[in-house]
Amino acid sequence: MQNKAVKTILTIAITVVVTIIVFILLMPVIGPRFMHPLMSGRMPMHANNTAPSGLDMSTERTTDNGKFKVSFASEEAIVINQMHSWTLHVETADGQPVENATILVDGGMPQHGHGLPTVPQVTEYLGNGDYLVEGMKFQMGGWWEVRFDITDGDTNDTVTFNLTLEG
Repeated sequence: MQNKAVKTILTIAITVVVTIIVFILLMPVIGPRFMHPLMSGRMPMHANNTAPSGLDMSTERTTDNGKFKVSFASEEAIVINQMHSWTLHVETADGQPVENATILVDGGMPQHGHGLPTVPQVTEYLGNGDYLVEGMKFQMGGWWEVRFDITDGDTNDTVTFNLTLEG
């Protein structure tokens, strides 16, 4: 009787180990097919990359609390799966260039619930209120938000730009 119990336990253990090994080996093949439907159910509006109507798509905006006027420009076209840089221009509410501010960059796709695939950052103050933002990349088409948190001395404010990219 004891011999039969040992064989049963050994058979179960070997079956579990083999199942785990097969799962690990097949995950690159079956994983995307299995996981994508599960994930898409958790991402609202996944199949619809259309931005909500009425979004401000301008490249020049006033910050949330009206402390700064901010604009951005990119020398190259903003397309998916390519690194690019932006020039961010920051002025006070009355039009004076903001010099040597601390600027943090964040963003993502609100409809998909994920952030940017890179960690863009301001790498250089160019003078006259202009800042070089490097490391910008968008890995898929659809609606994106890019947020800048700007601190100049004791003044802090945030601005969000909306983009829709083809892809």
